[in-house]
Amino acid sequence: MKISVNKSRTLWWSVSGAIILAGIISMLLSWQQIGAPLRPSLDFIGGTRLQFERDCTLPDNCDEPVNIDAVREVVAAQELADSSIQLIEDRETGENNGVLIRSKTLDVEQRTQLETALSEKIGTFDSQKRQIDTVGPTLGRQLFNTGITSLIVAFTGIIIYLSIRFQRDYAVFAIVATFHDILMTTGIFSIFGLLFGLEVDSLFIVALLTITGFSVNDTVVIYDRIRETLKANPNRPIVEVVDDAVNQTLARSINTTLTTLLSLIAIFLFGGETLKNFALALILGFLAGAYSSIFIASTLLTWWRERRQKSNPPPDNSEQLSVNS
Repeated sequence: MKISVNKSRTLWWSVSGAIILAGIISMLLSWQQIGAPLRPSLDFIGGTRLQFERDCTLPDNCDEPVNIDAVREVVAAQELADSSIQLIEDRETGENNGVLIRSKTLDVEQRTQLETALSEKIGTFDSQKRQIDTVGPTLGRQLFNTGITSLIVAFTGIIIYLSIRFQRDYAVFAIVATFHDILMTTGIFSIFGLLFGLEVDSLFIVALLTITGFSVNDTVVIYDRIRETLKANPNRPIVEVVDDAVNQTLARSINTTLTTLLSLIAIFLFGGETLKNFALALILGFLAGAYSSIFIASTLLTWWRERRQKSNPPPDNSEQLSVNS
């Protein structure tokens, strides 16, 4: 079965535009609420993150779910009212038996006081499930600046490589497709941040760099096939060339994406809290990368070549022959 990507290219562009627009709106709303387009973790803004889970092996310790209002009262009493509070579900019972608190930087004594007060109010905590992380604001800024610099360097290198290997329009639309994937991923994470409190950390920058490489690689495979076909058949309509190139590489693109997603889904489900958001970002980005390579980069190239042919039509050989005769 063959597909004609150019026949419905308006549909593909509309789907991408709708998702990206929703993400941009979400980022603007997020900026108004928290002063950032994405909800940053401690990696970027600094502070202390405390995660406590109740010990359900103790009698009557987990009879009732954790009451977030009770947690807020305790946190406010510790003069930490501006802290971010999130309840954590127990994987076994599905009940809210834990709490995640992100606050300003706390010393050992302040952390101990907070844990003791919470334990008295909502139940005894399991010491083996306690997680406490502290990041200074200076380190947070360094991580953010380093991450942004890495993205800029990666995009610059990709632009140089594509400009040398392909014609300019190939390079431009490959970069457009890569930006499409980055915008989709960040936009969806922004939406999840507003709806579910999802945070981005330094691993999110690593995920974006990985998505960039995957997307460009997938696009280059299709563009290589288009270029080879055009060399062999320079007078063939660009629509037919692109559709054939997409169909010839479609199985490879789908198989590569699916096999990669299987590993990422396993990491998301069983890799623990630290890697869950990283795996989610890669899943979203790889899906966007496969979509953009097949339906965005190829159709944009077709549209541009058709537009250029209309503005610069080839000379009419029959008229030239009549003049010469």
